[in-house]
Amino acid sequence: MKIRIGVGAAGAASTPEALGELVTAIDELGFDSLWLSEVLTGPVLDPLIGLAWAGASNPRVKLGTTALLPGRNVLRLAKQLASLDVLCRGRLLVTLVPGLTYAPERDAIGVEPKRRGAVIDDALPLLRRLWAGETVSHDGAAGAFRDVKLSPLPVQQPLEVWLGGNAPAALERCGRLSDGWLPSLLTPEEAAAGRVVIEETAAKAGRQISSEHFGVSIGYARAPIDAATARVMTARRPRSVELTPVGLPALRERIERFVAVGFSKFVVRPIVPPASWRAELDALAAAVGDLQT
Repeated sequence: MKIRIGVGAAGAASTPEALGELVTAIDELGFDSLWLSEVLTGPVLDPLIGLAWAGASNPRVKLGTTALLPGRNVLRLAKQLASLDVLCRGRLLVTLVPGLTYAPERDAIGVEPKRRGAVIDDALPLLRRLWAGETVSHDGAAGAFRDVKLSPLPVQQPLEVWLGGNAPAALERCGRLSDGWLPSLLTPEEAAAGRVVIEETAAKAGRQISSEHFGVSIGYARAPIDAATARVMTARRPRSVELTPVGLPALRERIERFVAVGFSKFVVRPIVPPASWRAELDALAAAVGDLQT
């Protein structure tokens, strides 16, 4: 099992200088990939723009995104991701997410949370057909169009798509449609149970998900979480404080527990943007770098 650790960027990586420092440190210190997440109302870069910049600045670092699917024109998303994969010569890693459910992000996405699953169910097979070079006509939750053929096509054939989420419907969807699973805010025991559901659902659908394609996104804190930050975190995502390791030894222990139940891909992200990404990644490399195999 190949253990790989990528780094998720927080809001402090929203300038060319900070993002450049982060990309250089990821490369030099041997981390697997750079990850930019999409939050429309948050103080973060648009992930596809940021990854295009990062890919142009470094020819080696893999580029990962957790990008919104609901609320997006499926043809535009297909073309954007294919174009990015072409420009970075096949280094793109894609996880698609339904998006957060608290205001103002909920309203900015433009699709009610209860409808987002149906959009993903409709859109993901379309993305695969478009990336395979088929001529596609469609009329459904993801949009209506006729006789569309995408160009350029992704370098990666197929361009794999992972999904997140750990609600029952999300697990079932992952088994039916995805190439991998990248959830967050769950225990190793919950992750192991979710993997069983995903693999059983995939088998029923005549599919198989690689054993190497199960990972976890882990937010961590370097210092105890203050009361104000804890209130904001809890308002956005219940259990987020209790499931956030505090200190790098705790982060290492959490990763090791996930590895013990068969998970091998990780995105680690500081919940507070560091003053220096180089210093942060130096400390991360010393704490968890040797776990990569």
